[in-house]
Amino acid sequence: MGGSDFEEFELVEDDVNWEVEKEKEKTKEVIKLPTTLVLVGRTGNGKSATGNSLLGSTVFRSRASSAAVTSTCEVQETARPDGRRLRVIDTPGLFDPNLPPHYIGKEIMKCLDLAKDGVHALLMVLSVRNRFTDEEIAAVESLQTIFGEKVVNYMVVVFTGGDDLEDESLDDFLEQGAPAYLRKFLEKCGDRKVLFENKTKDKARKAKQTDDLLRIIDDMLLKNGDNPYTNELFKEAQEIAFKTEQGKSKLAARDARASYGQDLQDIKRDLENKYEEQVKQLREMVESKIRLNAERLEERLSREQSAREAAEERARADKSRADAELQALREELEQANREREELSRKIQEELSNRKCLIL
Repeated sequence: MGGSDFEEFELVEDDVNWEVEKEKEKTKEVIKLPTTLVLVGRTGNGKSATGNSLLGSTVFRSRASSAAVTSTCEVQETARPDGRRLRVIDTPGLFDPNLPPHYIGKEIMKCLDLAKDGVHALLMVLSVRNRFTDEEIAAVESLQTIFGEKVVNYMVVVFTGGDDLEDESLDDFLEQGAPAYLRKFLEKCGDRKVLFENKTKDKARKAKQTDDLLRIIDDMLLKNGDNPYTNELFKEAQEIAFKTEQGKSKLAARDARASYGQDLQDIKRDLENKYEEQVKQLREMVESKIRLNAERLEERLSREQSAREAAEERARADKSRADAELQALREELEQANREREELSRKIQEELSNRKCLIL
């Protein structure tokens, strides 16, 4: 086989413009794409249970645990009674600071692959049972570092543990005890929030909370031009997948017509190598962003720790100074009392002496 045959399968120099082809696909009358929802958040906040509530069945493993139940990105789809399809992607605790960047990078790549057509909503899952922590703050910052600043425009906060609030509303709960940084986070997300009761057996209640969430998502999408969220990472993942599928189709067609022996195997191997190299480059870019964000977070936490220590030192110094001043005042008061008593004694003695002289 000559060089021209090899070039026919060269992905980088492929004469088919994948972007044009993708635009053609968009204009075809096809079934509407499913609404893609990605669950993110800290381990133990109830991501998998929330996914099961959205899907209406137990498909994601879920249990009350501080250890991660979901170990890799998983996707499930369902069709709602109105015909709308939901694609729900459950992620492990991707932004756990104890996880190595290469693992996080691999899982984010898998998430990108599962959501090639973009994400309609990123559901940040928090729990009313757990305190909002630095880990959640880091998760939001990591999402913005990796997927771009505008990702918050597609973010909805899902509070789990609604079963524990009983008759208390989510707004009442937040007004009573939400820390300033949680309120700031909600403000950044456009105050898009919903309360979920994942333990309830009431099907009507479960259906209503899902409907409420989808209404919030639809309103959010309307503000975003009815387009799912995507950025350069998504586009690169789409391009890799598209070109790889093209190459596989061409190889399958050639293989069906004739056998080209070792040359065909070489081309196939070259195709696989190029795919692996492109995926590796994209994964390394993600890992680099993760490391950068981790360094920034560490620096910020270090600054905050230093500021706290300095504030505590100032408070101790102020207390020590106040204690010293109070002690000095006590001593002055005691001295004044002694002097007053001494003066009173002398006056009494003087009066007594004068009385004796008169007599």
